[in-house]
Amino acid sequence: MKTKNIYTIILFFTCALLSACKEDFLDRKPDDQVDAEQVFTRYNKTNQLITDLYDNAKGSNSPLVFFSHFSTAPVTDEAEGSTAEGSLTNKFNNGDWNANVMPAGSSRGQYWWDLYGRIRKANVILEGVRKYNTPDNPLQAGDLNKRLGETYFLRAYFHFLAARMYGEVVYVTHTINPSDPMDFKQESFHSIASKIYQDCDSAMALVPASWGGADFGRIDKGACLGLKAIVAWMAATPMWNGGSFPNDTRQFASEYTYNADRWNTAKIAAKAVIDFKVDGRQRYSLYQGHDASDFRDDAGVDNNNSKVPARLWDMYHSMEAFQNEAIFFVTRDKDNNWQGDIYPPSWGGSSRQMPVQEQVDEYEYIAPDGFGYPVYAARAKKDGYDDTNPYESVKRDPRFHRDVIYHGATFKGKVINTASGPDKVGATNSTTTGYFLRKILRESWNRDKSFSISGPPVWRLPEFMYIYCEAVNETAGPNAEIYDMLNTVRKRSFMAPIPVAAMTSKALMDEYIKRERRVELFYENNRIWASRLYLEPSSPKEIAKEQAWQSAGTTNDQRSQNVWPYPKAQRMINGMKPVEDPAGKIVVDGKTYKMQRYFIESRVFVAPRHYLFPIMQDELQRTPTLKQNPGW
Repeated sequence: MKTKNIYTIILFFTCALLSACKEDFLDRKPDDQVDAEQVFTRYNKTNQLITDLYDNAKGSNSPLVFFSHFSTAPVTDEAEGSTAEGSLTNKFNNGDWNANVMPAGSSRGQYWWDLYGRIRKANVILEGVRKYNTPDNPLQAGDLNKRLGETYFLRAYFHFLAARMYGEVVYVTHTINPSDPMDFKQESFHSIASKIYQDCDSAMALVPASWGGADFGRIDKGACLGLKAIVAWMAATPMWNGGSFPNDTRQFASEYTYNADRWNTAKIAAKAVIDFKVDGRQRYSLYQGHDASDFRDDAGVDNNNSKVPARLWDMYHSMEAFQNEAIFFVTRDKDNNWQGDIYPPSWGGSSRQMPVQEQVDEYEYIAPDGFGYPVYAARAKKDGYDDTNPYESVKRDPRFHRDVIYHGATFKGKVINTASGPDKVGATNSTTTGYFLRKILRESWNRDKSFSISGPPVWRLPEFMYIYCEAVNETAGPNAEIYDMLNTVRKRSFMAPIPVAAMTSKALMDEYIKRERRVELFYENNRIWASRLYLEPSSPKEIAKEQAWQSAGTTNDQRSQNVWPYPKAQRMINGMKPVEDPAGKIVVDGKTYKMQRYFIESRVFVAPRHYLFPIMQDELQRTPTLKQNPGW
């Protein structure tokens, strides 16, 4: 055979293996054994396959662009999406998706067919290395084992992503040929979790404790511990552990009755991440760069009226911050074009994703007694909180100023005006909620250069601290240990501590843990999953809030102004707009304003249908043994 033909065959095999096109994991042509041998008898070819599998993992779970050009935030009560890109996220919110079609352009490799195509790639690699006895890296002994460890992790990771979206899925540990019986069976979430743990343990035995230099960010033992902890937390939450799942037709519903041991498992797994040491030193720690007096942006200039501490900006841009607390992350998630889309129109942007009032209300204020409380607390008005001047009447959590641009905020040295001009609420390409997104942005960028950003890590240390605190609270009740741990995260952000009453109230501690998770992990691809895992849209507490809201006033705007906190049922969002008022406390461009709440839109969230994503109908037709998720 001519050399040219050999390389053509190898290229064809590699392209087929790594195709990003829609592939069904049950519908494959037999692998050509000669072609496979050409690949797996060469370390460099095998190495490239695993490197490309990393890229697949990035596409399947990119925090900033999970739905192609949008994050998951606009399909939750964190944000609203614009009508750009075919109004993609609004289609989710309108219920315009089903088991026959997902919104066009939304796929980045996160759906059933892509995930199982990528799981198959991992299995082809693992089997190919065993079958053809792939040689080690001739330049660095031991590299092959590390690469195999990474592949075990990625197989577990893709199954985790599948279970997160679809619940009861199939765990595939071998390649599937067309001649194989098409009788694949789904498993319970807890069975899937156990198999993820096993793959993570296989990976941990092969990957290093940590990577340094140019290899930083590759899968290490800490990432394996992190995946196990995240899955253990999911297994302990109400969706899979005793919650009231409406019209529950899941195949293994009988396995989801409450079991306190699942919280113990989550506690141990989270603590393993928190306490993980490398060479006798703590591997992970909260980033502590800069002090409370430093408000300079990445160009070393205070252009935010001393509202955004430099430390909080650095958390998403400093390599030191990533080295300290990123458990697993994907690199170069987006670039300056993404930021340009997010910018307010006054800076040439199109406000693609805008925070909503439901999220803004979760940022606490610092009371005269030195503790933090929600702005909707009974004591807030007495402490000085004024809903017509919500951003300055009391001192808000510094993370609020880092995350959200509001009427009267100083952004890039200029005061933002949402009452008039290009940034006016409802103007072309402007905000529809009264807010613009600030989190993750590079403040110094003036459309004068190109850059790329990694975005928030997939998992970072605070998430595991919250899991641990919640698990302790669930199993033993509140105590000083978890009180101090939560306050450590708050102190890092220059936020006041939780009131001491939380140490004696399980319910109050739970409230603070969940609010902390929501604030700290805002816009980090967390809320969409947490709201479902806790079954919030069908919670009696949230439904009661929803009913109270519906009963108050005669218009939606009146209800929005008079009844809050808003329900977390994912069926509506609200905003805040400036209204000229001689007695207003907010002065922008020489005019005085008060802020006023208003209703934006109703959304579709039907329980149980929208708790889990639908398996596509063509997948069910190919494999009749698969069962559709409840409600679809």
